[in-house]
Amino acid sequence: MQVLTGFFNPIRKVAPTGRPAALPLDLGGTRPICPDMDPMKSILVFCAAVAFALSPFLSPGFNGFAPDQFPIPQVDPPAQPAGYAFAIWGLIYLALIAGTGYGLFMRPRDEGWDWHRWPLIVSLVIGAAWLPVAQTSPFWATVLIWLMLFTAIVALMRASPADRLWQRMPVALYAGWLTAASAVALALMLAGHGLLGGTTAAVLCLGLGLVIASVVQRLRPDTPEYSAAVIWALVGVALSNTDPLNIAVLGLSLAGIAALALTAWRGMSEG
Repeated sequence: MQVLTGFFNPIRKVAPTGRPAALPLDLGGTRPICPDMDPMKSILVFCAAVAFALSPFLSPGFNGFAPDQFPIPQVDPPAQPAGYAFAIWGLIYLALIAGTGYGLFMRPRDEGWDWHRWPLIVSLVIGAAWLPVAQTSPFWATVLIWLMLFTAIVALMRASPADRLWQRMPVALYAGWLTAASAVALALMLAGHGLLGGTTAAVLCLGLGLVIASVVQRLRPDTPEYSAAVIWALVGVALSNTDPLNIAVLGLSLAGIAALALTAWRGMSEG
């Protein structure tokens, strides 16, 4: 965990004495700012968030892959959450626009905001193109959503401990949902191409998603919103597997909900 944390976290400036170099403070007198920092990244990430939020209007009506997009049609696949779960995108879009907008106008030169912006820009730019790809090619959509997930997790790991509401929470909701969505997309690909049965693919891929979620939550115990988004998706998966009843996927979903909730609660308690 320490190796991963060291990789993702921003590198602080070090003075010749070996201690962190002093940085100017903002008007509040509590946060380091860099007067020479180019604010272009804060502009780019805000524009990327807006473009990402507008993408559904260019490709309306997407609520998961269509059954006939696969060689083996995926009708009511066990891995896919109930339709209501996709409503979280509205919250994610609003949170990302609000958070990046706050960063643009209030923290354009804040060192604590700078380190996470590039990976978030990459993730959102890919995300802006994801829906049109998903409507034509589930394979490439799966590749892209895993790239979105990786860069979103990097952005979350690099986010500052400060400004939880405006900086970490939007990225955490986004990365959390992507963790579940990436696992679902992979499960549909495996089952839709006949590599695994629907239930087996769901159990393996959702299990992979839970492992990723557990590691991320342990690395960012100060951001339980990440687990909340994953849990939201898992509740949707659990509900979709009550009728018809799928004990394996339902049981895994409920166990995952309990495990992530416990991990998030412990992180908050220890913090």
